[in-house]
Amino acid sequence: MGLMSSQDYVNSLKDGREIYYRGTKVYDVTQHEVLRSAVNHASLIYKLQENEKTRDLFVYKDDNFGYSSKFYKIPRNGNDLMERFNLIYETSKMGRGSFDVIKGIGSDAIFALMIITKKIDSYLKTRYYENIMKFYEYVIKNDLGLAVAQTDVKGDRDLRPFEQEDKDLYLRIVDKNKDGIIVRGAKSHITQAPVANEIIVLPTRNMSEKDKDYAVSFSIPPNTKGLKMISKPLKAVETSLNDPWFVLGKENMETQSLIIFDDVFVPWERVFLAGEYQFAGPLAVMFPTFHRFTAISYRAVIGDLLIGLGKLLAELNGIDDKSHIRRDIVDMIKYKEILRESALAASLYAEIDEDTKIAVPNRVFTNIGKLISNETYLNVVKDLVEIAGGLADTLPSTQDFYNEEEARYLKKYLVGKKGTDPLTRSKILSLTRELLSSLGAFFTTIMIHAEGSIEASVIELYRSYNYDESKKLAYYASGISDEMP
Repeated sequence: MGLMSSQDYVNSLKDGREIYYRGTKVYDVTQHEVLRSAVNHASLIYKLQENEKTRDLFVYKDDNFGYSSKFYKIPRNGNDLMERFNLIYETSKMGRGSFDVIKGIGSDAIFALMIITKKIDSYLKTRYYENIMKFYEYVIKNDLGLAVAQTDVKGDRDLRPFEQEDKDLYLRIVDKNKDGIIVRGAKSHITQAPVANEIIVLPTRNMSEKDKDYAVSFSIPPNTKGLKMISKPLKAVETSLNDPWFVLGKENMETQSLIIFDDVFVPWERVFLAGEYQFAGPLAVMFPTFHRFTAISYRAVIGDLLIGLGKLLAELNGIDDKSHIRRDIVDMIKYKEILRESALAASLYAEIDEDTKIAVPNRVFTNIGKLISNETYLNVVKDLVEIAGGLADTLPSTQDFYNEEEARYLKKYLVGKKGTDPLTRSKILSLTRELLSSLGAFFTTIMIHAEGSIEASVIELYRSYNYDESKKLAYYASGISDEMP
């Protein structure tokens, strides 16, 4: 027990888990030509905590468990949340702008489960808090990688879970016995499940009494009987295998899967919710609060990457002194810094849960940052395209630069500002093209939908904002009330 080595992590994935990729069963995810990119990216966390130069960023000494991953450090105050922001931010930079969720998303879920199970136990005399604390101990002691399965396939979005014609379109409990529960259904868009050590399942929405069979939360290993994972095509990785300049897609990609639960058994000690429908909604909201804090922390780094590309291209193209280019770059700076400021403000004004003493990121500042990141991402991509120009699309292939007959022409005619290196300019343009082409659908979709849609942030902001002081000011300003706000 203790911190897991990167090699031990890779070896832990060879456990007979059932994975499919492009219609073919994958017998060893660590050896699969495409999916091993997700393995390599996840293993980076373990390599960084082994490295003497980066160890202090990733490891802390826990009073109960000894040296442990900082991702599993329970936040108790605003400073702890700021430290978590820095951990996520720096991890994303080390991942070439791509966040490594293998511990981040799972710890988000664990903290939310600690808070909500404590309340369930208080109201209904259950023992779910004991279960999640034992699970947390197991995770931190063994330094495990986690995936979180929350989003159901949903079927007809206009119908509640119990109203669906096919009752399995939301994950549900189909049987209970003295040993545990049996569940059936599917969860979609699940990041890194094929390369995780445990999969934590959460409800996707609020539930009514008629939906109680769908109010379920638990954790199981990925090799559990009846669990099947169908990975999406990783087109960015497939493309990068033929292009040595497409480094991001080759080394820092994650996989998303459709997970099938074909009458999967879950022992009671791994169950955190089983029919207590009143708490499905609070759990479905508490997890995204932590997870959106994670989102704005890593998205600030994506903003940083876009700034770097934009400024370099402006300099290489000899246009960094043009007013419209300055506006494009300042637009990128504004995007990145609003996200970082939102994360820091969410830490500074954290809400401390009275039962568990866990610090919860401020919901207003978290959702403000998340909403801005969702709504304006494509604007900053437009800024980058404007700076880069047409070569972001029409740049010759990497192979052309290694053909001596062609290379001398490319180095002559693809030069930018006097004194700049045409090969450097071409590689920066190549990364820009990778972000726009093979990675374009991935980044666009996650930046608009991941960690909750635009509408989800709007709903949460509207219902969680404290209007009292604003209304008092309106009454006072109108003369209706003499009470100063």
